[in-house]
Amino acid sequence: MAQAAVTPAEKPAHPALPRALTVLTVVSGFLDAVSYLGLGHVFTANMTGNVVIIGFAAVGTPGFSVVGSLVSLAAFLAGSVCAGRVERFHRERPQQTWVRTVLTAEALLLAVATVAAFASAPTDLLIALVALAMGLRNGTVRKLAVPDLTTTVLTLTLTGLASESSLAGGTNPRAGRRLLAVASMLVGAAAGAALVNHVGLGWPMLVSTVLVAAVALGYRDRP
Repeated sequence: MAQAAVTPAEKPAHPALPRALTVLTVVSGFLDAVSYLGLGHVFTANMTGNVVIIGFAAVGTPGFSVVGSLVSLAAFLAGSVCAGRVERFHRERPQQTWVRTVLTAEALLLAVATVAAFASAPTDLLIALVALAMGLRNGTVRKLAVPDLTTTVLTLTLTGLASESSLAGGTNPRAGRRLLAVASMLVGAAAGAALVNHVGLGWPMLVSTVLVAAVALGYRDRP
């Protein structure tokens, strides 16, 4: 019997890609710590959170900003549009070139945001820069379609971890990757919060920029 063809979405990712996405998950923890704790209870990587916050703010709940969340959403969507354009431009080029281009652009946007943070620039400018970078990344990661490594949200990862576990009668597929994704976000959020609480916004932004730049420079998916 002939075997069914393997579709592109089913092809295993080169090992370099999950490693890169794991580091980017750590960065997401840093950035959401910066934005939620330091930029007025706004998310720049997790857009579900922003939709919920807009609902809170719409009924007058104190401590939440409709404007900040709308700025984040708009910039994130703009970044996602750019991600689609960049993917189309690189469609006939090697995946390595495409991924490194996106990571370089993210690092540059975060570098500008880092300078703005150290310069005490307006909050909405910082939100827009970081959310633009996150939209660009998310639009790209979605197209890469590496299971359980979205880099910004963990709901489906945790759902899979539980619903496909041995307790649920499953076989625990990719349990290690799923646990690593959760741990990466947790470590990034904790480290980012510690820096925001003790030294302000600039330093966690700088760490995020350096991490993304390092991934961009080191990423290789072929000899």
